[in-house]
Amino acid sequence: MLVEGRAGACDAVFPFHRGTALEPSCVATARRFVDQTLSSWGNLEHAFDAQLVVSELVTNAMRHGGGAAQLRLLSHEAELACVVTDYSHSVPVTAAPDVFSEYGRGLRLVDALCTAWGWLSPEGTRKIVWAIITT
Repeated sequence: MLVEGRAGACDAVFPFHRGTALEPSCVATARRFVDQTLSSWGNLEHAFDAQLVVSELVTNAMRHGGGAAQLRLLSHEAELACVVTDYSHSVPVTAAPDVFSEYGRGLRLVDALCTAWGWLSPEGTRKIVWAIITT
């Protein structure tokens, strides 16, 4: 479903423009998209967690993936998938804990909030990073 793009009943896609994919404002845009989408689905219970997870995934796409290409939200039964596509095939790395580091906590936060997360590198020039929140 993530790779082939088959749409479900609760499936929403936000394409980032290549020119703004590295702009910090795209993180705020992604959070607004999550809020608006979950509101339209009547699923605001986990909106804060989803916004936080998407913020981290989009930030990682900007810093390490050549920019965010697309954000996709999929809701099926009791699960919400947050999916960010970027322009790299580099594997996401969970940094070692360091209380003095300014960066490196994002994927640990995603891991704490989600029941599962991971990545795919399908054919082509992009990587898909996904995270599942159980609603």
